[in-house]
Amino acid sequence: MRILHVLDHSLPLHSGYTFRSRAILKAQQALGMDVRGITGVRHVEPGPAVETVDGLTFHRTTARVEGPAGLKEWREIGALADAVVALAQDWRPDVIHAHSPALDGLAAVRAGRRLGIPVVYEIRAFWEDAAVGNLSGREGSLKYRLTRQLENMAVAGADHVMTICQGLKDDLVARGVSPAKIGVMPNGVDLTLFGEPAARDESLAEELGLGEGPVVGFIGSFYDYEGLDDLIAAMPILLARHPGARLLLVGGGPMEGALKAQAAASPAQDAIHFAGRVPHSEVERFYALTDVMAYPRKKSRLTDLVTPLKPLEAMAQMQLVAASDVGGHRELMTHGVTGTLFAPDDPAACANALADLVDRRDEWPAMRAAAHAHVRENHDWHRNAERYRVVYQGLLTSSPNSRIPAAA
Repeated sequence: MRILHVLDHSLPLHSGYTFRSRAILKAQQALGMDVRGITGVRHVEPGPAVETVDGLTFHRTTARVEGPAGLKEWREIGALADAVVALAQDWRPDVIHAHSPALDGLAAVRAGRRLGIPVVYEIRAFWEDAAVGNLSGREGSLKYRLTRQLENMAVAGADHVMTICQGLKDDLVARGVSPAKIGVMPNGVDLTLFGEPAARDESLAEELGLGEGPVVGFIGSFYDYEGLDDLIAAMPILLARHPGARLLLVGGGPMEGALKAQAAASPAQDAIHFAGRVPHSEVERFYALTDVMAYPRKKSRLTDLVTPLKPLEAMAQMQLVAASDVGGHRELMTHGVTGTLFAPDDPAACANALADLVDRRDEWPAMRAAAHAHVRENHDWHRNAERYRVVYQGLLTSSPNSRIPAAA
């Protein structure tokens, strides 16, 4: 079975988006599927028109697209659709599987209709809500409403829809989409990459000034919705109960400057350490320095509807996880069993949850084991990817003669 994945961007760029794409394609390869990816014009990393990265083949849409807002996006859809058709006529996939944003979904739907190939559209987040979350958009604005309408059009045109969590599916059902049309493919972890925790690097811990700990960590992008300002504000309260506590922030992003300024003005400034961005291959070394990974996301539509990837990676690394009590986190963990939940937008609640967790050291081994087992049983890509095959086969069975026959 040949599957063509339509993507916004891909490896060799590193992001949560590209890592999920890599995991999906690798898992499908392991199941015996023949997979390729094609990226739209927003993949701006220099490289050849056809590129192999980590054993995966990606085709690039090389068209130049210009114009005013609105018209430019419509031209992007057209350019990507043309590129998909050209590739499909040569490579002959059985299914086109597009991944959000809606521009990719609409391009895939347009190409699928021209080719007679079924289309799956997978939503990782509603991009209008993501824009609000990263402070580049405003809920209810004209741009917000137009982006939402494009999403509705992509969903209506696709033969089947996948979401990464139940929250997104429920929202689509509330819009009038049939539940039977929507499947859920939860975020996952490639346990061949994140299954064996690294040993603690004492020299790195000393270089970062972490002392004896306990060490609270965050590894990821510094967006406003991540709530890292609340985590920094929680540190003086945590230090009052555990004077040796340290906060290790790994990554970067739009809020980096503001967070560093906040930390510098905090009475806990000496306990807050910024490690900067690190290569993905080095991430395990930093996980190994921490005792608890904290995810204090603020409450919003985005965080209530979308499940993040990082807590699952932390669980796979046998880390304790403390997270704000928003919908996306509740879907990933059970309070007191696989993680600890605390009230969002509340530094004191965050601090007290972390301090209480540190006080319960004797329970750490059981909590770590339960979290790791949860990831292994429910969020292992190589196990969950079989759900895609069921969807693909259902589409091909219902319309066996409406597609380009695969090459021998």
